[in-house]
Amino acid sequence: MIYVKDANLNQSWNEVSAGGNIYEPGTSLQVNTGDWRIFIPKFIEENCKQCMLCFPVCGDSAIPVENEKRLDFDFKHCKGCGVCFKVCPFKAITWEEEVK
Repeated sequence: MIYVKDANLNQSWNEVSAGGNIYEPGTSLQVNTGDWRIFIPKFIEENCKQCMLCFPVCGDSAIPVENEKRLDFDFKHCKGCGVCFKVCPFKAITWEEEVK
């Protein structure tokens, strides 16, 4: 069995679990997926009304909420899908090409 903590090591084909499955629960927080994006959201806090429409549509849990308030993006996990930008009615999220 391969656990996520070992998944990035150089392993031969016969050491990989069937289907590349990872059997350890809750591993997504350990994997940096933010490097996948081409476009990046920008949070404009002064426009945010804390309506929380963006938080539940984020499939990557990249919009942290603390004390019932939405915070800036967790760019380690944001894949840049743009769903948050589409649902924000207050223009509190802009969408632009990421310069790396």
